[in-house]
Amino acid sequence: MWAQACPDVRLRVCYPRETPVIDAHHHYWRVERGDYGWMQGNDAVAAIARDFLPPQLDDALAACDVTQTVLVQAAPTVEESDFLLEIADNTPHVAKVVGWIDFEDKASRAQLDRLSAHPAFAGVRPMIQDISDPEWMHGDGQRWAFKALIERDLAFDALGKPVHLDAFDRLFQRYPELRVVIDHGMKPAIGAREFDQWAVGMARIASTTNVCCKVSGLLTEAADGDGLEVLQPYVDHLIEVFGADRLMWGSDWPVLNLASDYVAWCQMARALVPEAAHEAVFHTTAARFYRIGS
Repeated sequence: MWAQACPDVRLRVCYPRETPVIDAHHHYWRVERGDYGWMQGNDAVAAIARDFLPPQLDDALAACDVTQTVLVQAAPTVEESDFLLEIADNTPHVAKVVGWIDFEDKASRAQLDRLSAHPAFAGVRPMIQDISDPEWMHGDGQRWAFKALIERDLAFDALGKPVHLDAFDRLFQRYPELRVVIDHGMKPAIGAREFDQWAVGMARIASTTNVCCKVSGLLTEAADGDGLEVLQPYVDHLIEVFGADRLMWGSDWPVLNLASDYVAWCQMARALVPEAAHEAVFHTTAARFYRIGS
């Protein structure tokens, strides 16, 4: 765990800046809803298998000067998307919601239309990292969904791992008009010190497509005790190949709590990202991509 430099999150003294921060990736959930299958019987996530709702994040957002957030799905159900949009209706800092539809059911087009009528609905995220077939995204039955996102100018959050790099590269080139952001830097295996294959794949995607990428979820891919010196090459590579204008910061809270805490990760990320890139990474890219404030 990276040491927290600002132990009292009630004080907004950690990161003075002129431009407020957008957290481009976090979650809220209520466990009793019952559709978070990845929590069930999973000892690795037992510490976060409880409710996480807006009041629990308010102090950390204030400490980090985060004024707007993107709330991302954590369950493969439309019902959870409705739950998140209800939160957005009642939570001033939630600017946009990334939901879910069933890509394998063309009847879900009606659900997509219904959800996209909500002003906070930004796009969707199928949970590809949990699908056993890395080529699932290229199935004939899924093509309608990608085309529907393009037609409605909705965003696609690409959730995968290094094993998906080639498949995602081909997907992004097949649909160049699809607005895409890669979640969590494609989850490099930082704890295992795997870098080269991931770096080549991410550089290829960055150079052949116009997709964006999130600087998020990296601490939970690292080993216990990993700090700046371990994460720095991964962040440096993302900045080198994507450029600051295609990168956005996200907390991935409360999954983040498995490795650190909100304020500590925000401070660490600001140390990892060059100061000249802060405005883009911590605000502008997310605002532009998710159409926040427009």
